[in-house]
Parts: sequence; structure tokens; C-alpha cells
Amino acid sequence: MFNGSGRTVAAARQRLVAIVRKAPLAAVLAASLTLGAWSGVGMAASDPGATVQNLYSNLLATMKSGSILGGSGRYAQLTPVIRRSFDLPYMARLAFGFGWSNLTPAQQQQVTDSYGRYISAVYADRFDSYHGQKLDVTGERQSPYGVIVTSRIIKSNGEPVEVDYLLRQHGDTWLIGDIYLDGSISEVATHRSEFADILRHQGVDGLVAALDRKAEMLTGTSASAD
Repeated sequence: MFNGSGRTVAAARQRLVAIVRKAPLAAVLAASLTLGAWSGVGMAASDPGATVQNLYSNLLATMKSGSILGGSGRYAQLTPVIRRSFDLPYMARLAFGFGWSNLTPAQQQQVTDSYGRYISAVYADRFDSYHGQKLDVTGERQSPYGVIVTSRIIKSNGEPVEVDYLLRQHGDTWLIGDIYLDGSISEVATHRSEFADILRHQGVDGLVAALDRKAEMLTGTSASAD
């Protein structure tokens, strides 16, 4: 259903998943973070780096209870975090691509909701357990589209993996608009490539159904449950 857009993208994804999920790789989330950071879930981030840091705090809390929560529990716990951290309407519009403006407002909302469920399911599946992983936010730089928050995942052998985030400002809050694996591979662009074939053959309803099915496959949670 979701075919990769190339060997480079597939390799980068496999690399990231291996880093965040399995020992003895040391990768994603600062060891200094604790479960006490969970209390910051609902706080609005006043700067771009704070949004990413808050996301990681919540991911760490979920990972530490990952085996107890299971896929559906991690999904339920992370869904509100994803909705507060990501600019889902922006991401859904870019991932949908040409023709978005031709959709009715109801269709745009339907695609956005299903895309949000899909992203939440991906994170619930990707960040499923904790094995001492570590992630460092390394800085920020301006972009024509917002601010890039840079981070570096360090594996146990010292090899770094770049995972950067595009942050866009909404009032006093900064929201994630894209993720770049290895510092350059856009997840939104990858999704757009993957969705194009579904849209071409199955239309908007087919894309919504495919996103909901994928979310259910990853978490065992019905799309109507959230």
C-alpha cells in the first residue's frame, strides 16, 4: 500500500527505526529526561527547540512504559502529543499535493484527521520501547519556511544520525511541519510520493481508507476509537 520512494528513503527509515527501537543501539531521547517531564505535555512551546524537546520528553515517558501499554496504549498516549506538536493541516496539505484546493472543507478535514492518525500510529510503532537511547538537540537555523531545529542521534558505536525538524510559528506556539531523516530526506515529500499512486487509482476516499487501515495495522486500534 505504501511503497517507498527509493532505496535511499527506505534505508534511512530502516536506519532510524533500528536506532530508536532496539538495543544495543543508543539513539533517540536524552537520558537526562525523566518521567516527571510528562507533566509538561500540555504546555505550549514558546520557541522552536522547546517543541521538539517537549515531544521527546513525552516519547520517552511512553517508551519506558511501552511494553505495558502495547501498541494501542502507546497510540492513545501519543495521539494528543502529536496533535499539539505537529502542524497536521500543513503537513496533510503538502503530502496530498496537487488538487488540495479542489477538495471541500469537509474532505480536507477528513484527510487531515486520517493523516494525524497515521502519524500518531507511526510514532507509537517506532518508539515502542526504551533501551537507554539518547538524542541531542544541536541547534537552530533559519529556513525560508520557518526554523530548522537540528538534532543528532548517536548510536552506541559513536556513529551519528541526523534528524532535523522544520518548525512553523502559530502565534506563540511553534509546530513541527516536516521531519528530515539524515538531515535531508523529507518525510512529507516521501508521503506525497507514496500517496500519489493511491490518489491516482482510488481518489480521496481511497487515501483516507488507506491511512486509517495503516494506523490500525500499526497499533491494533480502530480509526474511530480516537
